[in-house]
Amino acid sequence: MKVLHTADWHVGRTIRGLSREEEHRAVLGEIATLAEAEKVDLILITGDIFDASTPSPSAEEIVYRALLALAEVGPVVIVAGNHDNPSRLRAVAPLLRLGRVQVGAGVERDGVLEFPDLATRVVMVPFISKKGIVRAEQILSLDSTELRGEYSERVQQVIASLCSGLAADSVNILAGHLMVHGGQTGGGERAVHLFDYAIPTASFPSHFQYVALGHLHRPQKIAAPMPLWYAGSPLQLDFGEGEDRKAVLLVTAEPGLPARVETRYLQAGRRLRTLRGKLDQIREIEVGDDFLRIDLDEPLRVGLLEEVREVFPNAVDIRLLSPARTGAGSAPTRIGRPPSELFADYLSGRGIDDERLNALFAELVAEAQEPVG
Repeated sequence: MKVLHTADWHVGRTIRGLSREEEHRAVLGEIATLAEAEKVDLILITGDIFDASTPSPSAEEIVYRALLALAEVGPVVIVAGNHDNPSRLRAVAPLLRLGRVQVGAGVERDGVLEFPDLATRVVMVPFISKKGIVRAEQILSLDSTELRGEYSERVQQVIASLCSGLAADSVNILAGHLMVHGGQTGGGERAVHLFDYAIPTASFPSHFQYVALGHLHRPQKIAAPMPLWYAGSPLQLDFGEGEDRKAVLLVTAEPGLPARVETRYLQAGRRLRTLRGKLDQIREIEVGDDFLRIDLDEPLRVGLLEEVREVFPNAVDIRLLSPARTGAGSAPTRIGRPPSELFADYLSGRGIDDERLNALFAELVAEAQEPVG
């Protein structure tokens, strides 16, 4: 049987306040076309389909149309990521099931889907927050190293419980939104939900045919006893991903054997590109419709930023390389930009460089966005 694995759509993400909805429509349409051309039997989407826990109506429309298009090819399985709102996904799950879309919004005792006609079982492991798995008294009493160990141990227990009793006469797949040791970040992930939430590759049963993961935006294979892959995001979401080639994964699996994985690179979407140097040095570079971050190696002068934007209309971030002036030319708009980005600008403007503050702020924002109950 053949599986298409994709993840981390982040529909609703903007770039310095500019909408990327048309890019998302295009790339998700490309994925649906690819799924049909490859005649896949099953589609796995491993988390962060939305960028925010309260997506806009247009973001929801893009996602639900894409899911129904994929479901015309084969059954679709979604697990919730840390950006998704489990309660919202749980609310629409009965409707999505009518369209052959199964949702794993939270960890459930019956979190194993069976597809008898495909001789396949899928174990669903959505994102699990610290607050959802570690007791309050432990959070208060343990240091950071002990807390990481406690979280990792409990997640491994959840995985072991869900995977127990699976037969060897079927294709066994785990679909999860998790951080695994050895993974490389792309730059746009929430730092607070990465290394403090990491688990070892030994957490997964070695006899599984495939482990499909989401959370990291760079497509990559992780060294493990079984095929373990991150599909990555279908669009470049952060300037740290400027050199990444975005893709989906095609997985061919049969009982008793490791799956074979092929990378299919995607064409839709605009590149996020960084240019560095003096304006006279970079003004002749061909940039097409790329979104640009420009690091200028020259002193600030009256009219400089306007001149840069005249040469490069797609410049969304302009910075001066002089440490005393870093961030002086950043795009002034705050509309649509994520809180973590705005807070980083605030610290930068005051000459504060302390990643602990960024991490603490990101954790507070994440807790504030988690649904009550």
